Amino acid sequence: MMKSISTLALTIGALAGVTGEAQAQKVWKHGMVEAKSDAGFVFMAEKGGFAEKNGIKIESMQFKGDAIALKALIAGEIDSYEGSPGAPMVAFSKGADVRLVGCYWPGLTYAIFTKADIKSVADLKGKTFGISSPGALPDLFARAVLEKNNIDAKDVQYAAMGSDTDRFRAVMAGIIQAAASSSEFAPITEKMGLKILVHAHDITPDYVRFCTYMGPKTIASRPDDAAKFLASSIQAYRFALKNKDATVKLTREMTNAKDDDPRADFVFDEVTKLNAIDTEMSIDRRKLGWMQDLFVKTETLQAPIQLEKFIDGSVREKALAIAGPKG
Repeated sequence: MMKSISTLALTIGALAGVTGEAQAQKVWKHGMVEAKSDAGFVFMAEKGGFAEKNGIKIESMQFKGDAIALKALIAGEIDSYEGSPGAPMVAFSKGADVRLVGCYWPGLTYAIFTKADIKSVADLKGKTFGISSPGALPDLFARAVLEKNNIDAKDVQYAAMGSDTDRFRAVMAGIIQAAASSSEFAPITEKMGLKILVHAHDITPDYVRFCTYMGPKTIASRPDDAAKFLASSIQAYRFALKNKDATVKLTREMTNAKDDDPRADFVFDEVTKLNAIDTEMSIDRRKLGWMQDLFVKTETLQAPIQLEKFIDGSVREKALAIAGPKG
């Protein structure tokens, strides 16, 4: 009888410990675009144990495009999301409660893919351009490329084609003539009968790819959780850049890619070559100002926004203190 009671006591104690641990780990819902060949970086905070060590549990939600993730943030369905600054700038200009809290991918590893018969950006006039959704990164990048080449955005047709992979395949099939997609397809482009028409690094070097956004109400009501989430992200990016094997392995797990698929390796090498990731999630106001000016030129924005009100650096300051010095 005493043995049974002791066993029961131990069981109750263990359950209490689990319950206490679960209560200590606050859930943080984070949105991002569908997992692709950069997933090792994107999911490392959640899957690499960094969030858990900081007492927070990240629940990821994947979306077809960052503009859709923004809608989820505004609706209160998620606590944060990551995407390009274009859509949130537009939303902010219309009164939406969204704040930029840090940018970890300040360089755009993106490209325009076409068939070989497209010789220049000028050849895209009258052609169909594949994007994810209006206002999302692929759409705004496509318009930036056209603007850089003095081509009116109205001179091409736009087709919403879902994910980067969907758009790449649509060009292969001849359904569309061009696609704005992640440069992860570079190592298989020639094999698939396609070409890279332009790379973002060459034509739009100041275009920011990924920043993280939160709502001001969440920042005010959950300041500690917000800082822990961002600190976990910072620690994860630091680790990911120093551990290629682990990062590539996680990418393949998240995308169900085979070991001989070259894209995960290519993305990691491109990121390190171009210094595309800023582990400390700095907020480059010059680049954001350049993007704002671009969006005004392309009539994506009707007028400049108040960048300092759009930016909230307080979360990052607390996060850096939690994350500790860069090793």
